[in-house]
Parts: sequence; C-alpha cells; structure tokens
Amino acid sequence: MPHQVHFYFDFGSPYSYLAYRELPRIAARTGSTIVWKPMLLGGVFKATGNHSPMEIPAKSDWSKLDLRCWAERYHAPFQHNPHFPINTLALMRGAIGYQRKGEAEFLRYVEAIFAAMWENGRNLNDPNEIGKVLVAAGFDPREALAMLDDPEVKAGLKQATEEAVARGIFGAPSFVVDEELYWGNDRLLFVEERLAGR
Repeated sequence: MPHQVHFYFDFGSPYSYLAYRELPRIAARTGSTIVWKPMLLGGVFKATGNHSPMEIPAKSDWSKLDLRCWAERYHAPFQHNPHFPINTLALMRGAIGYQRKGEAEFLRYVEAIFAAMWENGRNLNDPNEIGKVLVAAGFDPREALAMLDDPEVKAGLKQATEEAVARGIFGAPSFVVDEELYWGNDRLLFVEERLAGR
C-alpha cells in the first residue's frame, strides 16, 4: 500500500508555500500520496501557545535569507509579500469549501492563492483583491463569498484546526507519515526518507 503524507498548511506561512512546491516532487519520487490538511495557523498558535517566528525581529530578518535559499534550492519563484502579515481566515475557509467540492477545484484554488501570496505579492487582506485572484483563476467570486459565510465551512475549518492540534501540530508546515510528526520545510528530507521506507 502506498505511503501517505498528511500536509498541514496555512497560506500565510511562507515555508508552507515552499513545502507546497516541493512535496509533490517527493510524492512522485516515492510513489506516495498527499493528504491535504488546510488549517488556521492562528488558531493553532492560540491553542498551543506558539507564536510566528516573524514576530521576533532577529529571526524575521534571518528568515528572509533562509527563505531565498530554500526557494533557490527548490527552483520555486518566491518573493516576500509586502503586505505580510495577512489574516488568512477567509482564505483558509475557502480551502475547506473548495476541498468539499472535489480535489481538482481544491488544488486549483490552492495554486491560485499560494501563487498570489508568495509569488506575486498580492494584498490578500483586501477582499476585492482576493476576488480578482479568483476570477483570474476561473472561479466565481460570488460562489466563493457565499462559501465563506456557510456555517458548515466555518465549522469545518474550526474542526480541522482542532484536529490538527489534537494530533500534536503546533506550526506550519507540518507533515505526518505513519503517525510520525515532522515540523518545518527543512524536515522534508526526513519525510522523503520515511516515505521511501528508509
């Protein structure tokens, strides 16, 4: 039976973006499948007492170089979003909503939002800007807006976040393989080894 890697992410995490670019290659090399696990990172931080590394000035400065290094390693287009930090509540509700509509639409949505956030520097704090991104990706923004107010979608994101915390997740990106938790983009080396059976 092929291995699965559960990928916990939030669009507001630049390291989640980098993992998003690299993880499908790892899955292809190891014959594994990705189980996509959108969650609200702010909710995870609140529940676990954790904080964004970007809140620590020295670490934030260091991360800018580190992110560039990883982007070059993965051959991933990357630019730090000038509007960071961005409240991702609406974006993550969208992920839950589109995931319920099927994998194809979900993955198209994930690609559009990650690219807008970490490749094109769009201000996704602005609902109008989100609407433009969705239209460009072929989505109906009215449908998306209705989805954001759907009580089931709201409850779905809350439940997904609570399940992540219960599983031991405290930050993003996080990966679970065979019930083993790996945190951070730089742990993808160990994720690949585990998926390859080493």
